Amino acid sequence: MTHATTPTPQHHPQNPTPEGPGLLRIAGLPYFLIAFVARLPFAMMVVGVLTVVVSARGSLSLGGLTSAAVGLGTACFGPLLGAAADRFGQRTVLLILAIANGAMLVLFTVVVYAGAADALVLISAFGIGATAPQVAPMSRSRLVTMITDRMPEAVRSRTLSGTMAYESAADETVFVFGPFIVGILASALSPWAPLVGAAVLTVVFVGAFALHPSARAVSVHRDSSGRAPSSVSELFAPKVLIVVVGILGVGMFFGTMLTSLTSFMADRGAPEQAGLLYGVMGVGSAILALGVAWLPARFSLRARWLVFSGILLSGSVLLLFVDSPAMMMVALAIMGIGIGPTLVTQYSFGAARSPLGRSATVMTMLGSGIVVGQSLGAAVAGELAENVGTGSALILPILAAAVAFAAGLVNWRLSIPGRRVAST
Repeated sequence: MTHATTPTPQHHPQNPTPEGPGLLRIAGLPYFLIAFVARLPFAMMVVGVLTVVVSARGSLSLGGLTSAAVGLGTACFGPLLGAAADRFGQRTVLLILAIANGAMLVLFTVVVYAGAADALVLISAFGIGATAPQVAPMSRSRLVTMITDRMPEAVRSRTLSGTMAYESAADETVFVFGPFIVGILASALSPWAPLVGAAVLTVVFVGAFALHPSARAVSVHRDSSGRAPSSVSELFAPKVLIVVVGILGVGMFFGTMLTSLTSFMADRGAPEQAGLLYGVMGVGSAILALGVAWLPARFSLRARWLVFSGILLSGSVLLLFVDSPAMMMVALAIMGIGIGPTLVTQYSFGAARSPLGRSATVMTMLGSGIVVGQSLGAAVAGELAENVGTGSALILPILAAAVAFAAGLVNWRLSIPGRRVAST
């Protein structure tokens, strides 16, 4: 695992216990404010890139490919950056990434508007993904290390559950408001404004996140030279990989749902309202993600994954019958009940199953899974909506939800009651 501390703002993790202080007291409130704003550029990247390319080049197809290139860059380098953070500490890695990613966002904007070849546009988009500082996974990693290294065993399970709930709710909020901010900046200023704004936020707030004292601490499981006691092969254990597959399904759902919803509303002459409808799912999802912290311990993690991904799948099936914005809102509300708790549960599994000393690596694997799924989902849904129709595109969120549910079924078989994972 890595470097240390991620606190939790709401529920029990912030409350001092008889055995010691809570995480909020250990890390301090400024940590949460910095970590929240610092993850905004990550949520703005895919939509911002798509907006700029479609505006400047007039090609939805190229826009989709460019978004996919961002996801591919994250997939290739995200876990490697997590491994580097585990090995050398988050501070150095994040400072380098803050500068590199800010520069790549500006460079991409220049390349697009300069009329450069499409290949150069795709390469620079890949660079954005490759240098993306994944603040959310790094934050979770600090949290996991803080809980396991500095909190009494008696309160770890409950603290971990509550903090993962907060972190996932923060992600949900950011992924809802990220595209919303992109839309506001693009409309009020120019299509390039969201990417320039993201570059500024990256340098300032990711830099501040890197310089926060919590970035200095390294897991007690690492030796003096930074080596972990666990082997790299443990990262590819079935119990870890099935969580990556499940969270990839969630990312695919985010990408396909937002894109197909935009197409759905465009058919009705109001594409700008897609973000408002999407917020119905996002707000409900964030609230329910927080509520996971209060679920009884006997409602095991493996059962939660199946139940909530099942609700997500059931709600998505309604997309086959949606014929009005009102009915779409109902379907989105039901899906919101399932998506947030599913994400919390998957991250909890990831935290519990991280090999000793490799928390940041696992968390960035999961974070990359979401971005890759979102990018590929948006690209495929955009192509399908443009060339075949909205009805076909609306099938994709169902398939994505099915991936998350199927992974939950496999995870049920892989989970052995009584293990650290099952009791978390």
